[in-house]
Amino acid sequence: MSLKWIDVLDIGIELAEKFPETDPVHINFVDLRDKVMNLTDFDDDPKRCGEKILEGIQAAWIAEQG
Repeated sequence: MSLKWIDVLDIGIELAEKFPETDPVHINFVDLRDKVMNLTDFDDDPKRCGEKILEGIQAAWIAEQG
């Protein structure tokens, strides 16, 4: 399965599993973007990412940890 930027819920789950020690509430978007792009299953163009997508991923990650 390959993850794209639009897969915000799946990305949030992957991040919660891979980085349980990271507090997604306090992560900056540059670090969040880097973490997403380094996920094993992630395969999308970095240029397709924007602030709204990162906000959605961050919210999904927070919900998954909650």
